[in-house]
Amino acid sequence: MRWHSNCVTDGPEATYPKVDVVIPTYDGWLLLERCLGCLRAQTLPHRVIVVDNGSTDGTRANVRRSFPEASLVELTTNCGFSVACNRGAAAGESEVIVLLNNDVEPRPDFLEELVQPLIVDASVGSVAGVLLQRDSDAIDSVGLSVDRTLAGYPRLRGAPAGDATAAHPVLAGPAGGAGAYRRSAWEGVAGLDEGVRGYGEDVDIAMRLCIAGWSARAAPRAIGIHLGSASFGRRSIGQRYHSGFARAYFLRRYGVLRTTAATRTIATEAAVIVGDALISRDLSAARGRIAGWRAAHGAPRRPLPPAGAIDPTITFWESLRLRRRVYAT
Repeated sequence: MRWHSNCVTDGPEATYPKVDVVIPTYDGWLLLERCLGCLRAQTLPHRVIVVDNGSTDGTRANVRRSFPEASLVELTTNCGFSVACNRGAAAGESEVIVLLNNDVEPRPDFLEELVQPLIVDASVGSVAGVLLQRDSDAIDSVGLSVDRTLAGYPRLRGAPAGDATAAHPVLAGPAGGAGAYRRSAWEGVAGLDEGVRGYGEDVDIAMRLCIAGWSARAAPRAIGIHLGSASFGRRSIGQRYHSGFARAYFLRRYGVLRTTAATRTIATEAAVIVGDALISRDLSAARGRIAGWRAAHGAPRRPLPPAGAIDPTITFWESLRLRRRVYAT
């Protein structure tokens, strides 16, 4: 393949937009090294932008030494996922922004497959890649599905890899760990909400893109292996606190407790808080929700997303089952 002025081509019928791959990282050099090595093998030319959140493990020096082709955005402290991704996106100028977690190992044709829906349909604002679980043929996620309370779930989690083409559950948008965004769509909604450090920001931007009239697609052949929970640690206090923070923050921003889904929302959140306290023997989930609700005070109210962004088949009991599955992995 060779670069043209605004695209890449490998023949008269195949044109590809320029791509910026934004990878936020914090003290995760060993994971990042594997991720960057996989990106070197990609079939589609691209620019890598590593955003270092104030790492202390030598990440910056290692990137400069081992991957000099990568651009490095250096933040002085750990500003969180949303800020890091926004800074990385702002440092690029390509037509497509790909967000990739440092704990994802993309297959060589990942980027080439991921951008295809953006090429063939100008109404597509975002594309979900397929993440598979480590040492398994099971799906970790193919984007996100969202219920009436605006809670997001890893779509198709636990299903066999062959089900990645399934039309249901409804796709709301890509998961933040492996998704592509048309830059004009991303900039049109001002990127990720920096009111949260991590969790829920991918659901939120998916909703805002739907509200703005953009559609989302899945790229079932854009496959990566997700090592999982590398940022906050699996079921750590930080993970559960920040997840709870983001959940309450966005509930307030969208005014969900003023809708017909209020009763269900309260029941679901109460069940999650109690269950988490019993399992973890602390109140991190509750404390995070209290802090997130307070943080959203005074923030402009967002309109609710269109019905097409919501999966009506996710019932109250199904939502609890999906929550349990997330917590168990």
